[in-house]
Amino acid sequence: MHCPFCNAPDSKVIDSRLAAEGRQIRRRRECVACGDRFTTFESYDVVMPRVIKSNGRNEPFNDEKLRNSLTMALQKRPVSQDQIEATLLDIGQHLRRLGERDVTSRKIGEIVMQALYDLDHVAYVRFASVYRDFQDVDAFKREIEQMGIEQTGIARNVLEKTKLEKTNLEKISKDSQKP
Repeated sequence: MHCPFCNAPDSKVIDSRLAAEGRQIRRRRECVACGDRFTTFESYDVVMPRVIKSNGRNEPFNDEKLRNSLTMALQKRPVSQDQIEATLLDIGQHLRRLGERDVTSRKIGEIVMQALYDLDHVAYVRFASVYRDFQDVDAFKREIEQMGIEQTGIARNVLEKTKLEKTNLEKISKDSQKP
């Protein structure tokens, strides 16, 4: 690593530590020529898939666009910055795991909507209203009703599973009491 002070070609590493939750290595270096110290950060470079827009245009994935969209949807919601960062990382990992060189903007939107649905329902509806281009109040109502149906379905499944487990426990209890 070249020294930023004297531009000497060599430096030695004095200290190395993990940074950014293990996604970077922080190295403290000393120039062998002038003796000045400086810090470098080393991180991996992962190639994100290119985005195929609805008009057919192809462009590089833009982390900032995703961050801005999430931030707008989550504005004034009880979600911490750490939760937002974790969601951004999850979305990025999901996209990389697809193993595709190109991903449609529609697919990215669906992934973001699922992440927001899991994180905050109000933010989900906000994002969906723009993403799905809601034209009137009825579109909001339909989306919220659909969320209620999904939640009711989840609750129904949990209740059915709980009843089944209770029935099984009662049966086991009765069987164990038989001589």
